[in-house]
Amino acid sequence: MTRVPLLAFLLFGAAGAAFAEAPRQAFVRDHTDAALQWGACPPVFPEGCDVSVLEGDPAAGRSDVFLRVQPGITLARHIHTSAEHIVLVAGELEVEYEGQAPATLRAWSYAYGPARLAHLATCKSADACVLFIAFESPIDAIAAPSTPAQP
Repeated sequence: MTRVPLLAFLLFGAAGAAFAEAPRQAFVRDHTDAALQWGACPPVFPEGCDVSVLEGDPAAGRSDVFLRVQPGITLARHIHTSAEHIVLVAGELEVEYEGQAPATLRAWSYAYGPARLAHLATCKSADACVLFIAFESPIDAIAAPSTPAQP
């Protein structure tokens, strides 16, 4: 498996700049907010995926992010060492967790992904899918091998 820490793109991309300037007071953000700073997703994911850090320290502890996936883009099978709590804010996203049937999330659907459970996701809507994701510990994305063919 290839481990691709999100730290590098968070520290050097626009998303990292957004984190560095995060206010230490209450705030409200909408996924369409022009003030959000978006950076590319890690290389384990294809182009057409970007992220904006909302709060927390993605390199050292818990954090909240918006993840935006363009229509038709599939985020390849991967795992995280952190559990993830997901709310789909916009679009329609098909997600498949290892050992489970695919599920379709629509706006305001909630999904929980346990740590180290392989999964993939595809944006099925005509517009971008935007996910709010809360990670419990530092963020990483590790490529997972394809599911073995069923006999």
